[in-house]
Amino acid sequence: MTAPAPLDHADLRALNTLHLPARAARLQPVEDAADLPALTAAVADRGEPLLVLGGGSNIVFAGDFAGTVLHMRTRGIELLAQDGDTVLVAVAAGELWHDWVASALERGWYGLENLALIPGTVGAAPVQNIGAYGIELVDRLQSVEAWDLEARQWLRLSVTECEMGYRDSVFKRRLAGRAVITRVIFRLSTVPDPRAQYADLQRELAARGITAPTPRDVFDAVCAIRRAKLPDPAQIGNAGSFFRNPVLDAADAARLLAAHPDAPHYPAAGGAVKFAAAWFIDRCGWKGVRRGDAGVHERQALVLVNHGQATAAELLALARDIQADVRARYGVAIEPEPVIVGG
Repeated sequence: MTAPAPLDHADLRALNTLHLPARAARLQPVEDAADLPALTAAVADRGEPLLVLGGGSNIVFAGDFAGTVLHMRTRGIELLAQDGDTVLVAVAAGELWHDWVASALERGWYGLENLALIPGTVGAAPVQNIGAYGIELVDRLQSVEAWDLEARQWLRLSVTECEMGYRDSVFKRRLAGRAVITRVIFRLSTVPDPRAQYADLQRELAARGITAPTPRDVFDAVCAIRRAKLPDPAQIGNAGSFFRNPVLDAADAARLLAAHPDAPHYPAAGGAVKFAAAWFIDRCGWKGVRRGDAGVHERQALVLVNHGQATAAELLALARDIQADVRARYGVAIEPEPVIVGG
């Protein structure tokens, strides 16, 4: 299979959900992972920087990209094995995440329902260790396959080797800019085991009169919650949650809660405490603020939006002011979640 021809001086506005203006020196579609060794060798020979792009839902183009953007368009869902109630399923990196979650549910493969309606592609999911409503990707991950740009060899990393943490993984650290994820292998179950302990999810299910939810009930409830809280990128540019929830050690958390006992918080690994970044931002009065076409969403303080013609400089300036305000008022550092490229 011949790889699609690259596009020179390619417009990236439609390929990022913030709809920010940017161009790539070269845009290379990837429809077959087997093409990666040849495609990436050609980029290396030209001495160009390389960026892997999936759904563009977790990226801020702060300027043009003076290199090659690999646009992952690979497709495929393959049942690798079944052992009793457990199934191992390999999914191509270019599959849309929500479509995959819906497909798994239809096939009777359970465990991903809480992660419905998260934007982006399957290949991007391990990078951030995406999570929502009480479940993280690491809970359902078996392994990740990737092409190593430096060693020029194929990798297969176990869930342990992916070194996943809160919105973190080896792909953001040691393998950042080096591993091109090609397939993600999931460990799912054919036996329903719905997880509905998360408070927002419990409230939505109760409002629907559901006391014994099925995986489909959880899926539908999560979709309803996300649609009510988060804007559709097709209607208004956004990258989902722009800030990570801060995680404080036990001592710092205790000091913060002594001063602000109403701050929403949750237990984290190692005795640390995770706080809701949206609460700080909202309390500082930023929800609904608009500066030109850059703004904070009126229903969700974590989401920065592009009302039409905002530039990356305007959005990032707004983000910095929010960070400075939260730090000044609460002594808490909140960090951007999307990857910032160029500029």
